Amino acid sequence: MRTFRLVIACPDRVGIVAKVSNVLATYNGWITEANHHSDNLSGWFFMRHEIKANSLPFDLEGLRTAFTPIANEFEMDWHVSDSGIRKKVVLMASRESHCLADLLHRWHSGELDCDITSVISNHDDLRSMVEWHGIPFYHVPVDPQNKVPAFNEVARLIDAQQADCVVLARYMQILPPELCRRFANRVINIHHSFLPSFVGARPYHQAAQRGVKLIGATCHYVTDELDAGPIIEQDVVRISHRHNADDMVRLGKDVEKMVLSRGLRYHLEDRVLVHDNKTVVFG
Repeated sequence: MRTFRLVIACPDRVGIVAKVSNVLATYNGWITEANHHSDNLSGWFFMRHEIKANSLPFDLEGLRTAFTPIANEFEMDWHVSDSGIRKKVVLMASRESHCLADLLHRWHSGELDCDITSVISNHDDLRSMVEWHGIPFYHVPVDPQNKVPAFNEVARLIDAQQADCVVLARYMQILPPELCRRFANRVINIHHSFLPSFVGARPYHQAAQRGVKLIGATCHYVTDELDAGPIIEQDVVRISHRHNADDMVRLGKDVEKMVLSRGLRYHLEDRVLVHDNKTVVFG
């Protein structure tokens, strides 16, 4: 069912829900899903509605026009999108394949409602897997002594494909700050949950030596502060003394790909609202 997704964030006050509902009802808008959250600490209100597209007498632009007076009245940060228009996604990876393979499988099976326009990698290892899916593969090597040309090319490719979202599926390079700011809240990353406890190489082996009881992963938006962007999704798996480092690597990969796919799905469905460095996720 095709819907229009109306997503709103604004200073909290009386009458927001009533006014939004009234303007939709005026045009016979059929609300199929409604989510609200009032944040007492920040004083902000968050809302996400899905409306049957064929219940309204106008298209997406008509809905924008009809809603603009209410948005201005309540000083809303808002947008409306059409579920019938698939978002364009660029995936980025290095040598590890588990997150990339999982996303490609979910896309291939129709589980992720998007168009994967390309995969960009700083290594050539995963080319055959990507091209088997009929997706363009771009090998953009990164010179450790001068990374600027590589990231200029990455930015050019993203722009050329008019990507709505970029997913770092275990892309093992740090994006430069200007790229993070340019694509703010559009670049999704995954990292293991040990950060900052076990930084550097072989974090699962470090964790095994410490006898940890939980491992997990965090999916977040990328900012110019490394691994500190707004969190979209997290999950954990329990570990016991019977698990060795290899077991933990295997279990860690499982939770990483699950969390990344859920985070991407929430983003594709316009379920993530960012306010300051936090998110409201209407799952």
